[in-house]
Amino acid sequence: MSVSRDDFSIAFRSALLQRGATQKFSIFSLIILAIVIFFLDVYGFKAIKTTRSFINDVVYRVTYLASTPTRIFPGIHQGIASHFNLKKENEELRQVIERYKSLDLNLEYISNENKNLKKVLDTENVESVSNVVLAKVLVDRNSPFLKSIIINKGSKEDIVKGMPVTQNKYLIGRIVETNYLSSRVLLLNDLNSRIPVTFDDKSTQAILTGGGTRKPTLSYLPEDFQFKEGITVFASGKDGIFTAGTPIGKTTDYGAVELFVDPNQLSYVTVNLIKPSKEVF
Repeated sequence: MSVSRDDFSIAFRSALLQRGATQKFSIFSLIILAIVIFFLDVYGFKAIKTTRSFINDVVYRVTYLASTPTRIFPGIHQGIASHFNLKKENEELRQVIERYKSLDLNLEYISNENKNLKKVLDTENVESVSNVVLAKVLVDRNSPFLKSIIINKGSKEDIVKGMPVTQNKYLIGRIVETNYLSSRVLLLNDLNSRIPVTFDDKSTQAILTGGGTRKPTLSYLPEDFQFKEGITVFASGKDGIFTAGTPIGKTTDYGAVELFVDPNQLSYVTVNLIKPSKEVF
């Protein structure tokens, strides 16, 4: 049994010595090969240069392929970031353009209002500005038969019931209700509107009656009266409310009056500060 153990130990040590000798020989061989290649390269052998060139090309190509992800992905990241930045800038520019469009539309609206206001003031051409109050229409109360508007001037500007309301010197109605900062105007085409008027070369007298439509009608005319188209109708002033001679509209051939001012298109009106000669309810 002891002999077998000794044989095994001897065989194991021999294998280790052979392996170590082989490793030493391999290292020595590599050193010798490196020295040979070094001298061959120093003395410029063509085969060595060709081999080195080939190895360098392989190394360069492998390095290029290995570095491709580091070159591509930053570019992709920058491209994505640039895309989102461009989208954000486009959205901001769109919002700026929308704001400018809104400002331009507001400017157009204000410009139109100023032109309309200037037209009203130029047309009125009153001798004393203290006799007229310029008012803006706040609410247009339209219903099938009741036609009235709310204006932004009231008793604070000495407006009282019964005062005539005009636009471009044409009669459109009268004040029927006053508050401190607002008033209600009864228009000529309201169902409750009755105005004494006069027209034609005979100074024919009649009553202009509102019916809820745009065109009021003439009533209480002389017997056998023949309607003629295109005759101007004026307020007669017999009611003690409206100024005599204020133009209202023109007659039609069926007894209605085409008003000079469309009651549905009122933006600014003027209130004549002329107190009625009799109390208005």
